[in-house]
Amino acid sequence: MRHAWRRPRRRAKSRAMNDYILETDNLVKEFKGFVAVDNVSLKVRRGHIHAMIGPNGAGKTTCFNLLTKFLQPTRGAIRFNNIDITGDPPAKIARRGIVRSFQISAVFPHLTVLENVRIALQRKLGGSFYFWRSDKTLSRLDTRAIELLAEVGLDAQNRMVAVELPYGQKRALEIATTLALEPELILLDEPTQGMGHEDVDRVMQLIKKVSADRTILMVEHNMKVVAGISDTITVLARGSVLAEGPYAEVAKNPQVIEAYMGTAENEASGSQA
Repeated sequence: MRHAWRRPRRRAKSRAMNDYILETDNLVKEFKGFVAVDNVSLKVRRGHIHAMIGPNGAGKTTCFNLLTKFLQPTRGAIRFNNIDITGDPPAKIARRGIVRSFQISAVFPHLTVLENVRIALQRKLGGSFYFWRSDKTLSRLDTRAIELLAEVGLDAQNRMVAVELPYGQKRALEIATTLALEPELILLDEPTQGMGHEDVDRVMQLIKKVSADRTILMVEHNMKVVAGISDTITVLARGSVLAEGPYAEVAKNPQVIEAYMGTAENEASGSQA
């Protein structure tokens, strides 16, 4: 199977090639007898962009919910930096350095772009978020907030109210607030969902940019994005791993073509290209 987009040049890695930041062993999630995730074993290499794809109902979002502990696995284990985190609550998962975005952009619409990032940066002050603190008290965070906004291309919009941003820039702001939490591993759930061509290209380049010195695991339907920036792809079908590897390898797998890739590619060429 051929694809119009070229695979990215593989980035040099500073760590050993067998160094995995996230691993799951035979992860299972059952809902009253229905098996949504069926013995999924993942190995996410440090510093890579790892995409998880599959048809609707394949178990991708359930896997994300298990990794971030919004759901407790029925069986199996999760390790982060070689530490078993299977029993950790969501807040502890975030403190360890795993931060997740969601399919719907989650920003404070009536605060400015700068204020949104400052809220995320308040973790450095210790304790809870301080919505009632004076602007003067929080101004110490401005320099770092502007740096993060520059990283996602929003420093010029820092005084804009978030609700006034175009959709693609709202997603960029969400990524900036995610970076403010200093994650080692970023989980992106459908980062380009609902975007037009220009926004898809912008967010795709943004993901590539922020992946430097970080690891990204993403669920994504847009095959242009998956083919263009992913180092490794895991294909799920009916809750199980169907195939895994680089895009060029996975795209030739007959089972993947039958279960997912052919349909997804046709959709991409018809509505995304």
